[in-house]
Amino acid sequence: MSGASAGAESPILSESLKGRLVSLVVILVCAAPLVTGWLLEPSPKGYGTHESLRLPPCGWLLVTGKPCMTCGMTTAVTLAVHGRIPEAFFAQPAGLVVAIVLASGLWLGVHSLLAGASPGPFLEELTRSRWVWAGAGLILAAAWAYKVVTF
Repeated sequence: MSGASAGAESPILSESLKGRLVSLVVILVCAAPLVTGWLLEPSPKGYGTHESLRLPPCGWLLVTGKPCMTCGMTTAVTLAVHGRIPEAFFAQPAGLVVAIVLASGLWLGVHSLLAGASPGPFLEELTRSRWVWAGAGLILAAAWAYKVVTF
C-alpha cells in the first residue's frame, strides 16, 4: 500500500450516487402533492378540498369567518393538476404558483436523475436568495388579500 492511499478514506457514497439520491428526494417531494391533487376532486367552493383527506376544516375560517392565508391552496393545486388553470388561479393564486413550482421541481428532479447531476447546488442557491423569499412572501400576502376580497 502506498502512503498516499493508506491515509485516504473512500467515500461511502460516490458524488454521482449522492446527486441521484438528492434528485430522487426532489422527485418524491414534488410528486406527492401533485399525485394527491390528481386523485382528489376539487371542492366547488374554491376551498375545503383538503377535507376530503380527512383533515379538519380551516380553524381560522371557523373562528373569524374569513379565509386564512392558505385557504384554497389544496383546491388550486388540485385544479391545476387537472388542467383547469384559470379556475386554479381564481381559487387561490398562490396555490397555482405552488403547483407550477412543484411541477418545475419534478422536472428538475427527473432531469437531474437522468443526467446524474445533483440539483442540490441549484436548490441551495435558490433557497439562499432573499429575492426568492421576498417574492414568495409578497405572492402569498397578495394572494391572501385577493382571497379575503373575493371570499
